[in-house]
Amino acid sequence: MGIPEPTTAAGAKGLAALTADPSRTVIALDFDGTLAPIVPDPDQARAHPGAVPALARLAPLVGAVAVITGRPAGIAVRYGGFAGVPGLEHLVVLGHYGAERWDARTGEVRAPGVHPGVAAVRAELPGFLDRIGAWQGTWVEDKGRAVAVHTRRTEDPDTALDQLRAPLLELATRHGLVGEPGRMVLELRPPGVDKGVALSDFLRERDAHSVLYAGDDLGDLAAYAAVDRLRTEGVPGLLVCSATTDGEAPVRQLTDRADLVVDGPSGLVTLLDALADQLSA
Repeated sequence: MGIPEPTTAAGAKGLAALTADPSRTVIALDFDGTLAPIVPDPDQARAHPGAVPALARLAPLVGAVAVITGRPAGIAVRYGGFAGVPGLEHLVVLGHYGAERWDARTGEVRAPGVHPGVAAVRAELPGFLDRIGAWQGTWVEDKGRAVAVHTRRTEDPDTALDQLRAPLLELATRHGLVGEPGRMVLELRPPGVDKGVALSDFLRERDAHSVLYAGDDLGDLAAYAAVDRLRTEGVPGLLVCSATTDGEAPVRQLTDRADLVVDGPSGLVTLLDALADQLSA
C-alpha cells in the first residue's frame, strides 16, 4: 500500500521533503492514542502490535525517531516495548513532555528534580476532590512529575470533567502549576514544559530539515503549533492525526489542522510501514 496523500499543500510539501531527504527528517510521535490504543486503565496501555516492527524498519532510514509523551519516559519505554530492539538503537523517548529523556543507545533516563508544586498537589488532591463533590469514578493518576485527574470511569465523563475544570485550574495556579486538558482528563504539571518545546528542542539538536509529527489529543496541539512555526521558517512538516475509532469522537482541534488523518494506531502503523516501503525501495 502506498503512502496516503496529504489533504493540504503544506502537508504535501512536508511529505515531499521527507521522502527526498529522509536522512535529515525527524519522525516524532505521541504514545497514548497514537502508538498505543486508548484503554480505560492507562496502566494497561501497550503499543499496537505492529508499532515497534514498523518503527524498527523506518528508524534506520530517517534522521531520528522520537516518542514525545506526557508519561514518564521509563514507563513509555516499558509499555511501548522499545528497549533492546534491533533498528531502534537511536530511538529517543521524551517523557513528561520533554522533562525526561531516555536514549536507547545508553538505556538511561535523564531528568531534573521534581517541581515542589507537584508534591503539594499530590498530597492535597484526595481531600480536595471530596470537598468539591467530584463524581464517583473520578480517579487520580500519579505520573511522578505531574498528576492527572481522570473522569473516564464516571457516569458522564465530559460533564464530570467540566465541573472539575475551574477548581482544578485554581488548585494548579495556587501551587505554581498549569492544567493540561485532554480527553476525559486534566493534568496538573509544571509550566514551561510541553510537547511543542520538546519537539522544537529536539529538531534543533538534530538539525532537522523536515519533520513528521503524529498525535491524537489536546496535549499534541503545542507540537502542531511548533510545526506550524517551523513551516514559516522554511522547515517543511507533515502533521498527522491519529483519529481513534473506538466509539470516542476524534479531537476536532487536531483533525481540523492535520494534513493527514489516519485510523487510530493501526492506521499510523500502516503509514509508518508505507513510508518504510518507499524509503527502502
